Amino acid sequence: MSNTIVKSLVIASSVAAAVAANTGTVAAQASEKCYGIALAGENDCAAGPGTTCAGSSTVDYQGNAWSMVPAGTCETTKVEGMDSMGNERMGSLEALERDVPA
Repeated sequence: MSNTIVKSLVIASSVAAAVAANTGTVAAQASEKCYGIALAGENDCAAGPGTTCAGSSTVDYQGNAWSMVPAGTCETTKVEGMDSMGNERMGSLEALERDVPA
């Protein structure tokens, strides 16, 4: 998957989250936190120990950094690269241990 496609997906997810945040409770329920998909500095909030909030992740696809995405899309969101088992890396509904800075 090209960097351009991944960046477009992350931007689209961010826009969707912003729209959902501005449309009230019903729309907010249609979103979910998705870990491991944000580019460095583009996470929505708290990226684990050593970070504070939005924009504080330090590496691309940091496993403990999350972004809001439309409900039901997180676990099908692919990110660049492969995991240690040779599988495509995907978003997760729970924090991941991959790509977490030391």
